Amino acid sequence: MMTVVTLIISMLLFFVLFFGIGFLLNMLLRMSWIMAVVYPLIAIFIIDKYPFIDYFRNSGEAFSDLGQRLSQLAMADILILSSGLAGAILAGIVIRLLRKKGYQMF
Repeated sequence: MMTVVTLIISMLLFFVLFFGIGFLLNMLLRMSWIMAVVYPLIAIFIIDKYPFIDYFRNSGEAFSDLGQRLSQLAMADILILSSGLAGAILAGIVIRLLRKKGYQMF
């Protein structure tokens, strides 16, 4: 059982972590939405127990297990993963705004 304080801190950490990673990747690679596109794959790696290669070798079992695990996620897990996605999306928005304002570094 997760307490409310733990949930809020976890959500904040995921938001800040993926905002920071997304901001740095966007700045270095000059692709505004790279982290928002990559984040679902990262979330699948967090949720699933199968190695990546099993999605090609044993795809039926791997995808059915992924579907079961996604349907069995607790509300706290969904909120935490959603806050990470929100951080990745906000990083893309901030980079676009900074570029529009004329910052050459971004």
